Amino acid sequence: MKSIAQSTVLSVILIAGMTLVSCKSKKEAATVTVKETGFKKVESPLSDKQYKSDDQHFRARGIGESPDETASRKIALMNAKSELASLIQTTMKKVSDQYTNQRTVGKDKEYENKFEEMTREVTNLEMANLREIGTETYTNEQGLYKTYLVLEAKKDEIFQKMDSRISSDKKLQLDYDKAKFQQVFDEEMKKMAEGRP
Repeated sequence: MKSIAQSTVLSVILIAGMTLVSCKSKKEAATVTVKETGFKKVESPLSDKQYKSDDQHFRARGIGESPDETASRKIALMNAKSELASLIQTTMKKVSDQYTNQRTVGKDKEYENKFEEMTREVTNLEMANLREIGTETYTNEQGLYKTYLVLEAKKDEIFQKMDSRISSDKKLQLDYDKAKFQQVFDEEMKKMAEGRP
């Protein structure tokens, strides 16, 4: 009986010791790995909170790289526009999906398709009214230019354009509840600002 108890105590001590060594070696390995790679955290230009989307603005950053400074800016602008268009379309798709799911609409699929079509039209129109809210250009010893650029679109302007397009469509107008649509849109903007899916 005594030897079974001693054996059990010894086993517990041995397992506890192995666990401590295991935890310690994992912690050391993680620290060593980071130190050995030579990598450190990089603060990317124009990545502060004021350059990110919030509940009132869609914002997107583009990066362009070229041996020509003007070309690097054009590439950054094109990338930012593409990113912003994608962000607006994705958000508006979520809004239209939620809105149509919350409403009892006779021909749901037709209604959804109309909303998607209008979202694309509004996004394309809005690309002409973007505001640049930040730009920084860097160069290196090889003469390569790297431009960071942030574009912004106001939520209210997008909503007004969408509302105007829906109101002018006789089929959509029949089942359109502006207050409900605005509520869903505001909630999606809030989710985006908080980083929620």
